[in-house]
Amino acid sequence: MLRAITLGAAIGLAAGAAFAPSAFAQSTFDPTVTSICIEPGGRTLPATCRAQPSHIDPREDICQCLDGGQQVTISVCPPGVRPPAESAAYERARAEAVKNGSVVGATWQGRPMCVAPRNPAR
Repeated sequence: MLRAITLGAAIGLAAGAAFAPSAFAQSTFDPTVTSICIEPGGRTLPATCRAQPSHIDPREDICQCLDGGQQVTISVCPPGVRPPAESAAYERARAEAVKNGSVVGATWQGRPMCVAPRNPAR
C-alpha cells in the first residue's frame, strides 16, 4: 500500500513538472494585438495590462478595463506605421468599427486603426 502511494506521488510530481511553465517558456499570446478600453462614444480609457518586462518579448499576458469601458482588441501598429491621431471623428469611427469586441483590420481615412507598440520597462 505504501509503495502504491509513493509511486502515485512520484507520477504526480513528474506530471506536474512536465506541465509547469518554464522560466524561459515563450508566451502563447499574440504580440501583434493588444487591448484598449473604450467608452460608448469611442473615447479610450486606460487599460491595465500585465506583461513581462522584456525588450525581446512584447507579448502581454492579460489586459483588463479596471476603470470601466468596453475591452476591445486592436492591432499593434507595424514598424513604420503610426496610429491615427485621437480626435472626436476618430473616436466615433472607432466606436462604430467595433465588431465582436475587436477593431482588428478596421481602417480610418485609409489608415489602420492601431496603437503604438508598448514600451517595455527599462
